[in-house]
Amino acid sequence: MNSIKIIETKDGSHSLLNEILNETYHSTHGAIQESRYVFIKNGLEYFLNENKTQSVNIFEVGLGTGLNVLLALEFATKNKIKIKYTSIEAFPVKKEIAGQLNYADLIFFSNGKTLFQEIHASPWEESIQINDFFCLKKTEQSIYEIELPNETFEIIFFDAFAPAKQPDMWKLSVLEKTVNALKPRGVFVTYCAKGQLKRDLKTLRLTVETLPGPPGKREMVRAVK
Repeated sequence: MNSIKIIETKDGSHSLLNEILNETYHSTHGAIQESRYVFIKNGLEYFLNENKTQSVNIFEVGLGTGLNVLLALEFATKNKIKIKYTSIEAFPVKKEIAGQLNYADLIFFSNGKTLFQEIHASPWEESIQINDFFCLKKTEQSIYEIELPNETFEIIFFDAFAPAKQPDMWKLSVLEKTVNALKPRGVFVTYCAKGQLKRDLKTLRLTVETLPGPPGKREMVRAVK
């Protein structure tokens, strides 16, 4: 029995339901609107506005459906910003499931549908130039296994399953590993706003902001190194 099921969220975009964990990959109030708000607006756009740069290096914990990759690719293409994007995923979504997701029908930019297919078809463990502005490296590893070089990334998209479902992903040791990979002034952004997360990020000497959440969620967190 397949434990992964496609569902439709309230903004019309798909998400996946992990039936073993009883957890969705995105907010049921809207997958695209959540990812755009949390990771693009309050992560990528915020960093670029604060630092006035034309290039950025992003590390994502949790490739999942590839939605965050597609939205970052859309942003890079439309704004002519060069992005190097590294994403890890211990349990990749099967290509036949990824091929049914409707994101490219709802996110309009040149060759978006073809590029979304390329995100999932591209080989693992290789840096692939998706277009002139976007380089993608997918790594089939867990956050526990991967070795991260210190002070390499400007932005971390922390998009693991919720702490109630995967508490080990949110341990201080894991957060410390990812934060060490951030450059000074780098941004850590996540949909989660648990008190323990905020305390741990402060312990790691980040400046922590609690921001209004996307529709259906009261709060989210952004932290700056």
